[in-house]
Amino acid sequence: MIILNRINGTVILINENFMEIAEETPDTVITMQNGHSYLVKETVEEIMNKSAEFRRKCLKDDNLN
Repeated sequence: MIILNRINGTVILINENFMEIAEETPDTVITMQNGHSYLVKETVEEIMNKSAEFRRKCLKDDNLN
């Protein structure tokens, strides 16, 4: 899961496995598989980096066990 910031400053935790699309319009809108949408401050590139970092951490933690 990744931490993102809504436009109003609220911090949210998103399960990136359920993200269907992220687009900059110019604000970034994340649409989930269930149809819910979130307007966030991060760019699409920042979201991709956070998601990749989270997955690397999960793989590293999994290899420790």
